[in-house]
Amino acid sequence: MNNNLKLVVDNINKRKESESFFKKNELKIILDLYAKMVSEGSWKDYGLNISNRQVGFSVFKNAAESAMYNICKNFKPSNKNLKYLITDTKGKILKNSYNLKILINNTNWKKL
Repeated sequence: MNNNLKLVVDNINKRKESESFFKKNELKIILDLYAKMVSEGSWKDYGLNISNRQVGFSVFKNAAESAMYNICKNFKPSNKNLKYLITDTKGKILKNSYNLKILINNTNWKKL
């Protein structure tokens, strides 16, 4: 019998993967909003931006233009209210929140 086997309960590499993207429920919230805005004719395309600091869901009115908005998730925010952000094309923060659902639901996308 081999006594050198160890049971790994908390895999550090798996934890890093889950912190480097949107979680399933977060992505569902964003994609539900995206589907609604596409059906209204306001949005036409999207893209994902991934870095070691944050992940962003970019929204485009036309595929050839720059992104209208970015819905971002910061992995290590300096303030809990900077966890989720909506930024413009230049990176200026338009809205922020500690909760993605609150941020999405409390944003008037037509007046943003």
